[in-house]
Amino acid sequence: MIPFFNYQALYNKDKKNILKVFDSVCSKGAFILQDELKQFEKNAAKFIKAKYLIGVANGTDALILGLKAAGIKKGDEIIIPSHTYIATAAAIKLVGATPILTECKDDSMMDENDIEHRITKKTKAIMAVQLNGRCCTMDKIIKIINKYKILMFEDAAQGFGAKFKNKYAGNFGLFGTISFYPAKLIGCFGDGGAVVTNNKAFAKKILLLRDHGRNNNGKVIDWGFNSRLDNIQAAILNHKLIKYRLDIEKRREIASIYQKYLKNIDKIKLPPEPGKKDNFDVYQNYEIQCEKRDLLIKYLKKNNIRCLVQWGGYAVHQIRELNFKTKLPKTDLFFKKCLMLPMNTTLSKKDIMTIITKIKSFYDK
Repeated sequence: MIPFFNYQALYNKDKKNILKVFDSVCSKGAFILQDELKQFEKNAAKFIKAKYLIGVANGTDALILGLKAAGIKKGDEIIIPSHTYIATAAAIKLVGATPILTECKDDSMMDENDIEHRITKKTKAIMAVQLNGRCCTMDKIIKIINKYKILMFEDAAQGFGAKFKNKYAGNFGLFGTISFYPAKLIGCFGDGGAVVTNNKAFAKKILLLRDHGRNNNGKVIDWGFNSRLDNIQAAILNHKLIKYRLDIEKRREIASIYQKYLKNIDKIKLPPEPGKKDNFDVYQNYEIQCEKRDLLIKYLKKNNIRCLVQWGGYAVHQIRELNFKTKLPKTDLFFKKCLMLPMNTTLSKKDIMTIITKIKSFYDK
């Protein structure tokens, strides 16, 4: 079987080194806010050329802490794409503000042409979602930010290492957030996340918020949360960071193979290929649009290939229980056709060619 994501294989291929990392932390008995975390924060910030990267408990907490530190509150509106995980919208809601939803484009990304007419006097920021390991068209979004004098945030949960015009995801606004969930580009063996910023004062606010409002001396000087990336996870991430550029190249290689062999199937629309001049994509996911999607999923499953429809098949505005009234016909159409093919560093060339062969055989029927 070819799973969508092979957690066991990912662990087993580096088991010896991971156990050494685990033992190194545990033998010292230093688990919270210690040297391993500080080292990872320094190295990860350097990797994406940011001044500050602050480890927190998970990607959702990163969003909430970022919004809190930015002063977002009840009555404020934040513009986001509907094609995102519910955490993006939930974080906004949980600080008392309102998420305003926009369309997505064929490349899965936030449609910059559907933003401006949604701006009101209550709009405080646009939160670009750097989805699938790709950045939005950031120069056009930043023009809107500057025109209306509002803030720029990024949900880059799926974007660690992605670039737009040579700038890394997380660096385009006041803050960006990263997720280190196990299936992410670089993942923990549990939950983890980070807030990225180039603003010193903002970084200090995040440091307080993640640790009960305590300063460097352990004195509580403000209200805060308990949201710390623990040392074991930080040490594992720091170990994975050593080979992360190789992991990115492997993902881009897989994307190139998919592109080469699937591009001539007229029933499928592929994501942008590697090498486009403005974007450097790292392929957290390989999300296609395809005709007869549900039948294709069944056919691939019958042939022991697992694929996924992102977010359980629902964009945020399609979740009826949340009572969104926004009409987004382009996103609705996208979600009738979107499908993620297996994309991870444990895939062999044989696996990839098997997936391609079965997709071709389905559409040749």
